[in-house]
Amino acid sequence: MTVKRALLLAFVAALLVAGCGGDDESTATDTDTVTTPVETARLRVYLLRDGKVAPVAREVGDILLDEIALDLLLRGPTEDERELGLETALPEDVEDVAVSVDDGVATVELDGSEGLSREALAQIVYTATAFPGVESVSVDGTTYTRADFEDETPSVLVESPLPFEEVGNPVRAEGTANTFEATFHYELTDTDGRIVDENFVTATSGTGTRGTFEFTTDEYEIPFDGIGALIVFERSAEDGSRIHLVEIPVRMTR
Repeated sequence: MTVKRALLLAFVAALLVAGCGGDDESTATDTDTVTTPVETARLRVYLLRDGKVAPVAREVGDILLDEIALDLLLRGPTEDERELGLETALPEDVEDVAVSVDDGVATVELDGSEGLSREALAQIVYTATAFPGVESVSVDGTTYTRADFEDETPSVLVESPLPFEEVGNPVRAEGTANTFEATFHYELTDTDGRIVDENFVTATSGTGTRGTFEFTTDEYEIPFDGIGALIVFERSAEDGSRIHLVEIPVRMTR
């Protein structure tokens, strides 16, 4: 079994979003025997943008969990995501992997794990800990949490909405941030590229300590259905310019 297939089997089972489908729930403890059919499941996996983790959505339909794992693996970033600059640091040729979860720790055992880059480890840790109940990840005998990868995390990490997801009106956003004085700015642009809302946000902490945030934009009008964008950024303390800017394309409908 390839590393990515086994990892994705574990993460697929772990990252099913409650309420995103029928009434049946799926639970997995053995990554080699996941065959539970699901109606609709939404997965959150973490790619990279400029060396920083960047979550993307994967939605799958009425198929078996073990059937989607290899397919999602082989596709990697979509064409649209590549155009956003998203990529992966996970190797393609590592084999023999086992994943287990016990007492909040996901243990990942794989051949060649000593050669994983910091960026690849960040992808694994962020993806695994997106599952409620998983607080840390053990790889090659070392246990990591998200806090160990602050250098691989953008100053403002938006975890909802994700790129190309359909958003409501108003848009609700949440995530984590580590910015100067815990503040950052956002802009919401419509399907014609015009700014329809802008404001600043204050996270629960900042200036060296990562905090959480959530905010709701004003209601907006769009000229036609299509792709708008949620843009987050900091203001430079030196000259007020935009720094650490991240643009998230979103689907808007009237």
